[in-house]
Amino acid sequence: MSQLKSKIDNTFKSRETEELLDKIFYRPLGYLIALFSKKIGMTPNTVTILSIFIGVIAGHLFYYNNLMINMIGILMLISAEALDSADGQLARMTDRKSMYGRILDGFGGNLWFISIYIHLCFRLIESGSSYTIFLLAIIAGISHSLQSAMADYYRNFYLYFVFGENKSEVVKSNELQILYEELSWRKHFIKKFLMRVYINYTIEQEYFSKKSINLITFVSRQFSDQLPAEIPKMFREKNKKLIKYYNILTTNTRMMVLFLSILTGYLQLYFIFEISILNILLIWVVYKHEQNSQEILEEAKRLNSENVYA
Repeated sequence: MSQLKSKIDNTFKSRETEELLDKIFYRPLGYLIALFSKKIGMTPNTVTILSIFIGVIAGHLFYYNNLMINMIGILMLISAEALDSADGQLARMTDRKSMYGRILDGFGGNLWFISIYIHLCFRLIESGSSYTIFLLAIIAGISHSLQSAMADYYRNFYLYFVFGENKSEVVKSNELQILYEELSWRKHFIKKFLMRVYINYTIEQEYFSKKSINLITFVSRQFSDQLPAEIPKMFREKNKKLIKYYNILTTNTRMMVLFLSILTGYLQLYFIFEISILNILLIWVVYKHEQNSQEILEEAKRLNSENVYA
């Protein structure tokens, strides 16, 4: 049993940044799916596309005011989430990680929730709500996008500083722009489209993370060979307690609220939860992370000046 747990842990980016539900359910299930996928020769991108297909259909099933159909939709969405876990685990297991796989994975999750929002809105309209419900859904969708983007960004910063650059997927928009310009719309339409979406996503992250970007830019220039041990230690001490809040802003918590909303029939609850509680949490998380980054940057500058004048 401990050997199996060790193998599953090896498919994590890091156990420290994983959500509890992922560690006890989605990662073990995803690992089994990844093993099966590897055995039959499925690629990580194929698993991602399958998860998109299932997730979009699940969103459609939430349109119906029928408990049995809704339960099938919930089970399908849980299956899509397990496949979404499995694609990354399979990529790490087979050493087939790629930027485009990561972009497709994130884009696929957006398609799930677009399907969910649209079908919830039409269900509410059919039950008597006005078309202004779409405005609520759009605000919730924009909020969702920003919440997930910032949580993902800050978790990757944590991986960068605490576990090393090779564990992280932090990338700057100007670097992505170079790759984008090398692609042709005629020859690489899908890749170029996904890259454009990812650049916009990264610009959104950078806009709210100026102090964090200053920190990573400074340390990558001044300590390109090896970070002083004090910096990862300080980063971990200041930001480890924020990980649970990053995780609340991602998928599992919102899915539980979504399922509760669907099963109780209070569909607006899901949109209100994203717009109110999760946005308040987002504002606090961004403030704390940026404050911590500024303090760590000041310490990094002090260490650098000591090295220069040593």
